Parts: sequence; structure tokens; C-alpha cells
Amino acid sequence: MDKTRPTVAVVDDDPRLLESLEELLESAGYAACCLRSAEHLLARGLADLDLLITDIGMPGMNGFELRDIVNKERPELPVFLVTGRHEIGDQRRAKGVDGLFRKPFDAPALLNAIGEAFQKSTKGG
Repeated sequence: MDKTRPTVAVVDDDPRLLESLEELLESAGYAACCLRSAEHLLARGLADLDLLITDIGMPGMNGFELRDIVNKERPELPVFLVTGRHEIGDQRRAKGVDGLFRKPFDAPALLNAIGEAFQKSTKGG
């Protein structure tokens, strides 16, 4: 994998969203790793990832559960949650994430948040 570019993993069960986010991330200079489930991401491993974007509502393991596992294995890894729901039923569960975006989200705002997360992580928190 190309470590001259930060690697952003995207986990979502919507193939159209994966495709559009992959294009957006690649065009912004990131290496995109797009997967259709939390289980696929965990099987692939987290070691070389620089940021995770995950859908909240997915079959099998949801985004909150994935975030909890990632926080245990890689507490320094920034995690963004995305949701198609217009309301987040449990705002407390969304705490402890670096970003929360509702679909359809604003691409420049997402890229700006990713850039800010990388700036924070290179400054040591």
C-alpha cells in the first residue's frame, strides 16, 4: 500500500456511497479502502489505516459497535460516523467520534474534517 498518502477506510453497505466516497477521497489525494461491512474491515486489519469513516446503520455489526472495537485496538485512529437517518436517536452514543455526518453530506465539509483530523493526529492529539 502507498504510504505516501494517508489511508482512509470507508465502511458502508451502500455500494453507490462507497464508489462516490472512493472517488472523492482519491481525488483529494488519499488512498481509499472501501469495504461493505464492519466484519470485512476487521478481517482486513486496522494496522495501516489513518482514518475510518463508517456508516452507523448496517446489517451485522453497526457503526457504533465497530467504533468501540476500533477504539480498543487503535485508540488514536480518528473515527467518523455517517448516517442516513435525519435524527440520531442516541446522541450520547455518538460521543467519542471525531466527526458525525448525515447523508447526503457535504463533500467539502467532509474533506475539511478529514484534513483537520490529520492535522490533530500529527500534532500529537
